Amino acid sequence: MAKDVTLADIAAKVGVSNVAVSKALSGKPGVSDELRIRIKQVADRMGYTTSASGKAAVAETGNIGVIIPEQYYGYSLSFYGQLYEKVVKALYDNKYYGILELLVREDEQEGNIPKVLRDGKVDGLIFMGQMDERYIQKMVSQSELPIFFLDTYKPSIALDTVISDGYYGTYLLTDYLIRYGHKKIGFVGNVEATDSIADRFWGYRKALRENHIEFESKWEISDRSKYGKTGDKILYGRSDLEAYVCNCDYTAQIVIQDLEERGYDVPEDISVVGFDDFLPVGRGMEEDRITSYSVNMERMAEACVESLIKKIKHQRYIEGVQIVTGNIVWKKTVKKRNI
Repeated sequence: MAKDVTLADIAAKVGVSNVAVSKALSGKPGVSDELRIRIKQVADRMGYTTSASGKAAVAETGNIGVIIPEQYYGYSLSFYGQLYEKVVKALYDNKYYGILELLVREDEQEGNIPKVLRDGKVDGLIFMGQMDERYIQKMVSQSELPIFFLDTYKPSIALDTVISDGYYGTYLLTDYLIRYGHKKIGFVGNVEATDSIADRFWGYRKALRENHIEFESKWEISDRSKYGKTGDKILYGRSDLEAYVCNCDYTAQIVIQDLEERGYDVPEDISVVGFDDFLPVGRGMEEDRITSYSVNMERMAEACVESLIKKIKHQRYIEGVQIVTGNIVWKKTVKKRNI
């Protein structure tokens, strides 16, 4: 029972002295913030109660922290801004509230624990978007709170995560272009920037291989830096390709503008497809123009939230990677070629 848990039990579990546990639970100085958090979380998990009040050391807050790298977040104008809104809606439907914290690059590089976790304001955490592998590893290994990731995938780390089907989605888009008579097809995206872009690249390569089209290295075109900043211009000079598979609609939009500036007509001369079926508001392109793979953001958010809540409540949930499929949306940027 909870009343039987002692400071010595907690100390043995964490691997520290009884004095360190006492200082951490009483709020006294002498232990680091990280150790204090860890001790409090372990005490809570073990059901420790103070002798004075008989109440649990840490009560449920009803809050979930949502951590997003600041470079990806742009309120409702961005993909992650809209995905966050759907996460908040899913949390509210399950009687929880979301607390947003933007992860600045310095904290990510230094491995600093999110403030909502340090302050003990949340029952669990959702990390959204691509982050440094060392930072993810630290969060997974050091946090005693339940964690889920959303639109994040690291093959080298065992994560509970929900992602879109980038591999198969891009395979379908590329195969669609090939069936429409295109053979010289480029891929636009920096595979070093995110694992999701890498997945999309290999889906593209699978479609080429299955259709006996030999890939050429010059067909791989970067659209951004390794830190995720997309360039204002992607294509330079004349194009000898018949189509472009872009890792997202935002990149597809820039590719289309670059082609049109060089006198090409899309799709009369060159076809272009994107991914996500999402463009930031006010980007100067028709919403129904770019043929794309629609990501089911609502279902991704629901799956992540529902699984995290089950994890918090120590109920069975789907561990590891959950993949949410989408579908191709046929619009105006692809034209059939004579085969």
